[in-house]
This record gives sequence, C-alpha cells and structure tokens, in this order.
Amino acid sequence: MAQTLSPRLINPTPSAHNPPLLIKDLLTSGVRMAGENPIVYRDLCQHSYATFQQRVHQLAHMLSQQGVKAGDVVAVLDWDSHRYLECFFAIPMLGAILHTVNVRLSPEQIHYTMAHAEDQYLLVHDDFLPLISQLIGRLPDIKSVILCTDQGFCTDPMISRNSDSAFSPPQALAHVWRGEYETLLSEQSTHYEFAEFDENAIATLFYTTGTTGNPKGVCFSHRQLVLHTLTEASTLQQKGMEMLDRDKVYMPITPMFHVHAWGIPYTATLLGCKQVYPGRYEPETLVELLVTEQVDFSHCVPTLLNMVLEHPRVSGDGETVDLSNWKVLIGGSALPQGLARKAHSLGIDVRSAYGMSETCPLLTAAILPAHIEQATFEEQLPWRCRTGLAVPLVNLEILDVDGQPLPHDDESIGEVCVRAPWLTQTYFKEEARSEALWEGGWLHTGDVGTLDETGVLQVRDRMKDVIKTGGEWVSSLELENLISLHPGVAEVAVIGIPDPQWGERPVALVMAAEAQSPVSASSLRQHLKQFVDEGRLTKWALPNQYQIVTEIPKTSVGKLDKKRIRALINESGLNEENFLSSR
Repeated sequence: MAQTLSPRLINPTPSAHNPPLLIKDLLTSGVRMAGENPIVYRDLCQHSYATFQQRVHQLAHMLSQQGVKAGDVVAVLDWDSHRYLECFFAIPMLGAILHTVNVRLSPEQIHYTMAHAEDQYLLVHDDFLPLISQLIGRLPDIKSVILCTDQGFCTDPMISRNSDSAFSPPQALAHVWRGEYETLLSEQSTHYEFAEFDENAIATLFYTTGTTGNPKGVCFSHRQLVLHTLTEASTLQQKGMEMLDRDKVYMPITPMFHVHAWGIPYTATLLGCKQVYPGRYEPETLVELLVTEQVDFSHCVPTLLNMVLEHPRVSGDGETVDLSNWKVLIGGSALPQGLARKAHSLGIDVRSAYGMSETCPLLTAAILPAHIEQATFEEQLPWRCRTGLAVPLVNLEILDVDGQPLPHDDESIGEVCVRAPWLTQTYFKEEARSEALWEGGWLHTGDVGTLDETGVLQVRDRMKDVIKTGGEWVSSLELENLISLHPGVAEVAVIGIPDPQWGERPVALVMAAEAQSPVSASSLRQHLKQFVDEGRLTKWALPNQYQIVTEIPKTSVGKLDKKRIRALINESGLNEENFLSSR
C-alpha cells in the first residue's frame, strides 16, 4: 500500500503571482528566440515570427468578432499551412477548443466527429467545401464558416486584401458564410489582450479511430501541451539525438490534424526555428521544399519517408537531389531496418520515436547511448530502430494480464503501460472507454513489448496484431523488419490469417522496390532462412504465403491498415487484384 505523506507546502506571499501554464507563453517565448527566422508556406508566402504573432492576434479578434467564446469548439479543415499554425495558437489562447478534423476519414466518420465535438465554428480550405456543403444540414450547431484558400494568394504579406467578392459561398453554406480568411484577418487589430485562465482548460480535441466502434475524442489541456512541448524540446536537443534547435529548418510530414503533428509545431515555435509548411502532401512539392528551403528536420510514418525516397529526384539514375543534411524522426509505426538502411545510403539521419494519440504523443525516443554514437552505422542500426528510451517525466512498465509489473530483462513480454503528466485524462464524452483506457491507474497502450535493464523499450507488436500460432506468439513487426532488409522490398505488411491446424499463420504482403533486385516468394523465403540459421527467427514463425502487390492499404495518416487488409482477405481471399481494387 502506498505511503501517505503530508509534506510542508509553500505559503506564498499575498503579492506573489504563480502564472498558469498556457499556450500563449510558448508563442511569446518563440518570438523572442526566433530572430530573423521565418514561417514559410509552400512557395506562396513567408513572414517573420513578429508578423506571425500579429496574425495570431488578428485571428483572435476575427474569431471573437464571429462570436467565439471560451469553451466553444472551433474546427479546422485545412492542409498543413501557416494558417493552421496560427489556429494552433489563437483558438486555445481564447480559451476555446481547437478541433483538428481528420480530413482523411470517410464523410460519415467526419460527420460523426464534428457532431460529437459539437463544432460551432469552421475554418475550411476550399478543397473541403463540397464535403461541408454535403454535411451542413446534419450539423445544426454550426454558426460560422470561414474560407481558407490559396486561390489568388498574395505572395507579399504586407499587401492587404480588402475584398473577398471573388469567393462566393456554395448555396448550402450561404446562411453561415462569413468570408475569406485573409480578407477578414486584414481588417483586425494586430494586438489582442489575452486573458489568463485555468491551465487545465481543454485546448485541443481530435479523434482517433480504433478497431471497433466510432472514433474516440482525445483532448489535451494547456498544462499538458506546455509540459509536453518543454519535454519534447529537451529531447530533440539531447546529446545522442540532436535533431532540432533554433538554427535548424523544420518541415512536418505528419498532418497537423494528427496529434498536433506530434506536437512539434509547438516545439518548433518555442525554439524559434525556421518553419516550412508544405500544404497538401505531394511528393514533388515535398522534395522541392526539402531542397529549396534546406530543410534539416522532419517527422513522418515509414510509408511517407519511403514515398520521398522512391521519388525519381531522390532515387533516380540521373542527377539527384542532395538530402544528406536531413534528419527524420519516424513514428506511428515501427521503423524497419531496411528503410533506415535505405535512408542512410542517401546520407539521411533517421531514427524512431514512440507514442500514440492518447499520449500527446511522445513517450520514448531512440537516443543513442554514448558508446554507440561513434560506432559504425551498421552497429547503430538496431539502436536507431528500437522503440527507445523513455523521455523525461515518462514512467513505463510492462504489465502482465493481472496488472503486475514484469522483469526488465528484455525477454518478459507484456502490455506497455504508461504514466506521464501529458497523457489524455479522458476520452471526450466517453466515460466507459476512458475507464478502460486507465484501468488500474495506468494508461494502457494496447502494445506488447519488453523493457531491458537500462529502461530501453522494444514494442513487439500491437496486441491485436500479434499472430498466435500453435500456442506461441509471432511478432508481425519483427517479420516486417526482417523482410524489409531484402533489397527488392519497398514496403511490407504481415498479418495472421485463420488456420485450422495452428489457429493462425503469418502471411506477408510485399510491394517491390522499383529498379531494385527482383523480389519473389522464393527469394523472400531464402532471405528469411538466414535469420532462422542465425537464431533470430524460429522456423515455425516463417510466413506460409507471400503476396507481391502493387499497393498496401494505409490508414488516414499513412500507417499500414491491417484492419482493412484482414477485411479484404476475409471478403475475397488473398490475391493481387483484391488489393489493386482497394485503392
């Protein structure tokens, strides 16, 4: 039983001020740090941090003029942009709640999330006007729609736009149409007096999809986001990591609707570094911005990194671009060693981090220990691809089915459970699901893994993705990692399918790398046999079937969609046409 203590508390003098931890202070600190560093949006505009701060203040005035009050929910449907970054600050700084809508969900899922969140105000890119026009009749709480557009964009931020007459509202939105973002912004004062309020106020809300049921609303407070930002900043500057600081150039390749782009826009702002926002993720635009803006640091899921590496300007036989100064943090899915090796061959510094929507998300990072920093890349490779060391203020445990901690011996496998100051305390309006998430006072990640004696975590698989064959567990992640080392493999997904004798057997779906070594089922079997001979795999863990496919289904944020893969196989069997038709 835990000991109860009664320590002596500080008795502050009556004149002392103990400020709450609020997002507004991340902005003011970043402006002080930034110097001449700019905020860049595609090839359309750039401006200083001082102008960025003024635009945040103007946006606060604009939203207040529309009627936004503390506690109201303001939804944003936009691609990654300077506008989105302004919303990251202005909306929560008003005491309102920023709902970052996942535009990659189906229309019905988007409707569910917006209705469940009780969105009242919308900022909408014109790409999504047809969608909102379709949904508006079933969203009775909406009071205001503001257009975000790149059409007729003025590349000189000092020139005001005095009319949005060119932007006529769709008929379905006429009753809630309030105008165009830049035009409305230009009419506002550049200073807003932001109030102080309780640091535990909800700042952000977004929805995460699971294997069953409707999407779940995940919300975070100002206090949680500030603490997460401070810890993320210290981690990314940590010796053995050193990926982001004031003098670096940052560009996200994780959508801003997904866990605040892992919170790194807040961290980049606090550090005052140059920020580049690419809009919609198009391979040609991403590669062009990486080169022209001399980007130093990005973060993404493995499939998006592979998309960049496969671009002809990066991997082509002719003249290719130089990405040797680029550092990339991989999360969302395990970093396969084959992908890390492929990136390293182009001079790219890549390593993994770990977290989930409910954890804000940062929990661990692949911080290289001192004795590995000077080692060869091949010696570093397993460390770079490990789930990593818990970052400051994170307490990790591996728990068994009874909720008891397991030994930190790198062998005992259990569920990864966590405590930290920034973990979501509840699913939005979901009491039962919240209690299940926090059963026993630990946040349950749904991942299974091991901890070693130094505290390094290795996630072995998602609990729902572990393949149970002949009474033994097979890690789909480990199989994917080893298959990725085949030179002819671009992407791979491994799942378990029912087997009458063994319960389940592993099946591998493989996308071939272009212009590389040919890949076939027989070559994959021969490739994996070496790991059986080395003792890294047991013979019964080898997949029974290999399917060479042209596309592997992905989730809305670019992860392997194993739920959809299973559904496709269950519906019509394992064949290439099945996956070609699933695009």
